[in-house]
Amino acid sequence: MRWRLLALVVLLVVLGGFAARVVIHHYYRAAPHYTTTAPTITGPQPKKQNTSLPWPTYGADNARTRAVTAPGVRPPFRKLWTFYGRHLLELPPVAGYGLLYDESFDGRIHAIDPATGKEKWRYFARRCGWASPALGEGLLFATFIGGPGIGSACAKLDGGSIIAFDARTGKIRWARNVGQTESSPLYAHGIVYFGSTNGYVYAYSAKTGNELWSYNTGGPVKGSPALADGRLFIGNYGGTFYALNARTGTEIWRSGGHGDFYAGPSVVDGRVYVASKGDSRVYAFSAQTGAQIWSFATGSYVYASTAVWRGIVLVGSYDHNFYAINAATGSERWSFPAGGSISGAASVIDGIVYFSTLSPHRTYALDANSGRLVAQWNDGEYSPAIAADGRLYLVGVGRIYALEPRKKKR
Repeated sequence: MRWRLLALVVLLVVLGGFAARVVIHHYYRAAPHYTTTAPTITGPQPKKQNTSLPWPTYGADNARTRAVTAPGVRPPFRKLWTFYGRHLLELPPVAGYGLLYDESFDGRIHAIDPATGKEKWRYFARRCGWASPALGEGLLFATFIGGPGIGSACAKLDGGSIIAFDARTGKIRWARNVGQTESSPLYAHGIVYFGSTNGYVYAYSAKTGNELWSYNTGGPVKGSPALADGRLFIGNYGGTFYALNARTGTEIWRSGGHGDFYAGPSVVDGRVYVASKGDSRVYAFSAQTGAQIWSFATGSYVYASTAVWRGIVLVGSYDHNFYAINAATGSERWSFPAGGSISGAASVIDGIVYFSTLSPHRTYALDANSGRLVAQWNDGEYSPAIAADGRLYLVGVGRIYALEPRKKKR
C-alpha cells in the first residue's frame, strides 16, 4: 500500500512539472517578441492640452516632447472626413485658434476647418514646404525652402523664407527672405526661432519680423530647435550639438563628433534627447553642461526626432525597427519590427504612440509602455498624428484623416 502511495506522489510531481512546462511554453509563444530589459519608469505626465492652442507647434510643445494628455483619444476610431492636399505632407499639421494648419511639400499652407475638413484659406509660397508651422500671438509662422534642385514646381525662387500670417484670415503680416530652411519654427515670448541650411540659427521678433540675433553653427541646420529653461537646443550637419542663450544667442555649450544631426531634440527633466543620422545613434546630454549621459545604437540612419513619454524615449530607425529606450539609462525597453524604414517622428497621445513607415506606407499605433500593437492603417509615410479637440488627425500620403473615438457600447 505504501509503495502505491509513493508511486502516486511521484506521478503527480512528474505531471505537475510537465503541466508547468506546457504553460510556460504557451506563454512565451503567445507573448510579443519585444524585449524588455528595464523596469517601468514613472516619469512626469505629459502636458494637458488647452482649448485655444491644443497643438501649436511641431512636437506639441516647445520642448518638442511630442507627447500629450488627451483622455479618451485612442483606438478604435471612426472617420469624420478626409482632406486631400494633393501633395506630400512631410510633417504634421498644427492646431489652434479654431483651425488646423498644414504645410504641404509644394509650398502651400492650408487652413482647415476641423468641423468639415474644408479650407478656410490657402497660401502658395512657390517654394517647397518641408516643415510644420507654429502658432502664437494670433499669428501663424511658416518657413519655406527653395532653389535649384530642390523641386520642380517650388524651385522658382532661390533661397528660403519665413512668413507670418494672421492665423484666422491668412493675411500676411510680414515676410523675410532667408537661407533655405526646412526647420520648423518655434515661437516663445514674442520671438520666433528657426535654423537654416546656411548654418545659422535665427531669432526674429514675432511682431515685426526684425532679426534679433543670429548664431553661425558652421554647418547646415536642418532640424527644428527645442526650448527649455531659457536655452535653445539644436544640432547641425557637421555633427555638433549646441545649447544657446535664447535671449541673446550666445553659446552656452557644444558637443561635437556625433555624426550629422538631421533630427531635432526633445528636452525633459534636465536632459536633451536627440538622434543622429550620421552615426545611427540616439544621445542623451545634460541640458545644463552638455555632458553626454548615454548613447543608444540602432542599425541604420536615424532621421526621426525623438518623442519622450513618462521616462521612455521613443524613436524609429531606417533599420525597420521602432525603439523604446529607458530615458534614465539608455537601455532598450522594447522594440517593434515595423517592416519598413522609419523617417518621421512619432507622437504619443493618451499613452498610444503613433509612427509611420516609408514603404510599405503604413501607420502603427502601439501601447507606449509595452510595445503592444493596438491598431494600424495602410497609409502614412512620415510623422503621422496630432490630437486636438477630442480627435486624432492622422496624416497619410497627401491626406489628413479626422478620426473620432468610437463610443463604447453599454
